[in-house]
Amino acid sequence: MTVPVRKAIFPVGGLGTRFLPATKSMPKEMLPIVDKPLIQYAVEEAQEAGIEEFIFVTGRGKTAIEDHFDHAYELQTMLDSRQQSEALKVVKATIPLPGQIAYTRQQEPLGLGHAVRCARNFVGTEPVAVLLADDLILGETGCLTQMIRAYHEVGGNMLAVMEVAPEEISSYGVVDPGKQKGRIMEVRGLIEKPQTGQAPSNLAVIGRYILQPKIFEDLGRFERGAGGEIQLTDAMARQLGLQPLNGYRFEGRRFDCGNKVGFLEANIAFALDREDMREPVAHILRSFS
Repeated sequence: MTVPVRKAIFPVGGLGTRFLPATKSMPKEMLPIVDKPLIQYAVEEAQEAGIEEFIFVTGRGKTAIEDHFDHAYELQTMLDSRQQSEALKVVKATIPLPGQIAYTRQQEPLGLGHAVRCARNFVGTEPVAVLLADDLILGETGCLTQMIRAYHEVGGNMLAVMEVAPEEISSYGVVDPGKQKGRIMEVRGLIEKPQTGQAPSNLAVIGRYILQPKIFEDLGRFERGAGGEIQLTDAMARQLGLQPLNGYRFEGRRFDCGNKVGFLEANIAFALDREDMREPVAHILRSFS
């Protein structure tokens, strides 16, 4: 029987240099997709999947994230006094229950694996999910919910995968796939950012993971990989043979909000997905055609 996944790590320590000057004083995870910041979409996806504890690995200049998930008493009082009940409801909905959130700092930008390891004392001996807010996924059922259902079938470590174009493959961790059953596939190997022609497939790792606590021991070796960073995919690859590792081909459309084009595309897609915005936004798009 698999151990339930109750905790999730959100690595949010990056500088967001691709979005300067917007991110000079604002964390990139607070950039809005329509009317919600990226990080809120990630937290809501985790909540939908049954996650109970939310662990943020932050860096300098990220206090806006902490403020976002806290009470804003002046704003709430003002909305209440003006009887703006719907707006007040929206504000309060962003606030998790007391004790559900923890924050720790990644003091050096040493890669995703290093960021995940910084959360080890909050995770303890339980499995944990990892969600990267830059990877925003639009679908009827959240990606993490889909993965946790699959995890209860196979256990072990799991990562989300999707097909990408050959010219993009060198930007991702890439899976060497084995046997497949539905959307679940055995992972025989992982390569982080392979050079052109050296990728074992076109199946790239996307920013959703379910990890067993054993991974923290491996990350503690501080082995550097691609880009001189401590890579999470390298640590997962070294766990092969010690515990199961599976990929999950999720349902939904993924947007890379770590770049400007993907960010703009996500804003359009999420706006078109809303009944209150679909027609006016479609009208605007038609005016540009």
